[in-house]
Amino acid sequence: MNRILLLLFSFFITFAVFAQTGANHYPPIPVWQPDPAQRAHLRRSLTLLATSTPEHRHTVRVLFYGQSITQQAWWLEVARFLRATYPNADLIMEIRAIGGHASQLLVKTAEADLYPFQPDLLIFHVYGSHLEYENIIRRVRERTSADILLQTDHLTRDESLTEETDRTRLSTKQWDPWMNHVFLPDTAAKYGACRADIHELWKPYIQTNHLKAADLLRDGVHLNAQGEWLMAELLKGYLAPLPPATGYDPMNDERVHTQPVTVPTGSNSTRVEFTGTRVDLLFRSNAIGQVNVRIDGQKPSDFSLLYGFSRVSPFPNTDWPVLLRVGSQARLQSEEWFLKMGEVSADGKVYTFSVRGSLTGEDGTGTSTNRFVSRSGRVIIEPDDWNLAYCVAVFKHPLPTGHTATFKSILHGADVATAPTVFAGREASLTVAQGLLPGRHVLELQGEHLGDLLLAVRSYAGAAPQVSP
Repeated sequence: MNRILLLLFSFFITFAVFAQTGANHYPPIPVWQPDPAQRAHLRRSLTLLATSTPEHRHTVRVLFYGQSITQQAWWLEVARFLRATYPNADLIMEIRAIGGHASQLLVKTAEADLYPFQPDLLIFHVYGSHLEYENIIRRVRERTSADILLQTDHLTRDESLTEETDRTRLSTKQWDPWMNHVFLPDTAAKYGACRADIHELWKPYIQTNHLKAADLLRDGVHLNAQGEWLMAELLKGYLAPLPPATGYDPMNDERVHTQPVTVPTGSNSTRVEFTGTRVDLLFRSNAIGQVNVRIDGQKPSDFSLLYGFSRVSPFPNTDWPVLLRVGSQARLQSEEWFLKMGEVSADGKVYTFSVRGSLTGEDGTGTSTNRFVSRSGRVIIEPDDWNLAYCVAVFKHPLPTGHTATFKSILHGADVATAPTVFAGREASLTVAQGLLPGRHVLELQGEHLGDLLLAVRSYAGAAPQVSP
């Protein structure tokens, strides 16, 4: 059985044990209530969840992103809680966390993993550079309409119980308390994110039950079953239903705008102005036919910004990509790419490689120590974006000569839109452009019996950062 199968087997065994323990086996959490001001930052996603009905099931995309802490079994319990609490929502939940990848690395993989997913709700935790941490959150806010839940750190040392919490007395020299009492609160406030204060909520549980920090850990950092249970229970408090807000419409707020499609009598075309980086078409439930799409006079496929790359395939028997990020300087097309490795040094630092696209064809050769620009300009690899040496150092085995990694270039849009097939009660929506420059755009739609096909256009825009108090 290879490493991935072993990891999956261990993962689901851990979750099975985790699911059978819980509140009946662990001391209860001291009575607490999450800060309503923090939960208000989850208004849109929690409203979509809570107002879903069998007749109108809102699609809500949830992404768990981070490192190995995020990969632990607590996320499955949170996902189960969301499905049980909001049974009528059309939940699309994924975990794309990568163990061992601090913010300095995750800021690169996020280009393929995070922003293209377009989450309605992002649940995020990562260690590492605070500068790259903020870069990730800033780009989430710029490129998506996501509600953001930022987890502060759980406790790993007993000394944290008596740490300094006065922000005026803290600096980066006291890294853990500074991160949890200065940087994370300020970052959440600046970007309008919900700060789930796991760090401070962990303390009374340890103190009340006369535990040590290590009693909730399986090693110096990772959670044991009780720690996973506690993490899930705390996060559930933030994700429970919000009291309704009179007049609030999650389809028309500061980040999302929905407008009906009006087609002039006798016409098969219409123009819609919108502001945002993404636009969806909402089809009628019985729509049959196609809609030709133009944005600012161009087909979506003509916009280089609407293309992106998928995550590069992993180092053998792991989930770690051999390359963190792929760049480009020429307009892409939808195709699969093959990165074939030549002989690799024992430490994984020096090697040759060749690149080939399924449509582009052979596109050049390069070496790991130099910047690579393919002949077509469609693939750029920076030396610092390779992850191979890190993989070799951690997993203690070389990459086989001739190993081929793969990835895809993808158009996040459609020149011709066809109504998707959906189950009863679900919205028939299709994204026709994702990744536009912020600002105003003109959407032109053309098709036979257009008024019988479309209900509305929905645009999405990131919100401007808020000023910290």
